[in-house]
Amino acid sequence: MWLSFKRCGVVLVIASVVSFSFGGSALADRATELKAREDFAAGRYEEALQLFAKLYAETLHPVYLRNIGRCRQNMREPQKAIDAFRDYLTKNKKMSDEERTEIEGYIHEMEVLRDEQAKQAAVAQVPPVAPPPTAVPRPVAPPPTAVPRAVAPPPPSSAPAITLASTPPPAAQESPIYAKWWFWTAVGVVVAGGVVGALALRGGRPDCPAGVLACK
Repeated sequence: MWLSFKRCGVVLVIASVVSFSFGGSALADRATELKAREDFAAGRYEEALQLFAKLYAETLHPVYLRNIGRCRQNMREPQKAIDAFRDYLTKNKKMSDEERTEIEGYIHEMEVLRDEQAKQAAVAQVPPVAPPPTAVPRPVAPPPTAVPRAVAPPPPSSAPAITLASTPPPAAQESPIYAKWWFWTAVGVVVAGGVVGALALRGGRPDCPAGVLACK
């Protein structure tokens, strides 16, 4: 009987230890869940995500998959949110139709976001088109400066031109005739002729006495 009592005591001790262990785990999970909800409400989605992932790993309760999906949804990670929501639909066998419709709405919303992000990424990969070069206005040359035309001198008047005649040089003074060379030449010829004539006449007649002009 004592042995039976001792065995009962061991079972009771073991039972109490196991009970204490589960109780402490439940309290720890409760505190972790409260902290995760607090982070989610404050917008600290990254911290809340880590806590909900830890709770799901410890308990495998599908409700934490829903919470994980909600964190991914607010962090704008559509594909990861879709995966969490679909896991939740698969593993939660006691889901109401109203809740299923709500989760499917979340999935549709994330699919739209996923497509928009894909389009934005495709546009970002296209190199921007360089704008056409701005036409630089050419410098306009200033208008040419008007050069005044030279005024032509007035035409000469029709009045007769006055010709200035220079004073004629004084006429050379006429030299006397006896200064002419030809005068003396003629005199010489005459004298020579007279002499010749006189000699001719004298040769045929006797000499006349002095004072006689002619002798017969």
